[in-house]
Amino acid sequence: MAISKKRKQELVAQYTKELQASQGMILADYRGLGVADMERLRHSLREEKAALRVVKNRLLKLALSQTGIELPQEWLLGPVAVAFCHDEVPPVAKVLSDFAKEAEALSVKGGWLDQNVLSQAEVKTLASLPPRDVLLAQVLGTINGPASQTAGVIASSVRQILNVLQAYVDKLEGNNPAPQAA
Repeated sequence: MAISKKRKQELVAQYTKELQASQGMILADYRGLGVADMERLRHSLREEKAALRVVKNRLLKLALSQTGIELPQEWLLGPVAVAFCHDEVPPVAKVLSDFAKEAEALSVKGGWLDQNVLSQAEVKTLASLPPRDVLLAQVLGTINGPASQTAGVIASSVRQILNVLQAYVDKLEGNNPAPQAA
């Protein structure tokens, strides 16, 4: 069924708005995926602050050109679904990769992140990254480790000096008998 020119303009505007609001996007071929599976996938992606849209390829090309994004043309052949990532991209990549393993009808074509085109393998690598909070904790631990060790060494040295001084004070107090009452 043909869509009107006005509706096409609305779709291009919607795709452009989604692209501008997204941190990245991942394209997938959904050929053979049932309605129930699509709904389950959409629900999983919503939890990761992403939106899955089945797009008209020609209209997506127009939106991409308006936003200055260039993708391989073979990605825009056949049925294409785009996951627009409104927050972090790795969790969205993980949801899509896990779903593609479960439902063989879905296959990830590639993606786009920070003005870079991501191949299918790069999207899978992105999906294998730990969550952002875990990465931040690892970085903080790496930064914090040497500082904690340095603080421990300095505190140990200060404690040793204080122990020597205390021993000297105790020795001096032991040599000076307290005055006796007569």
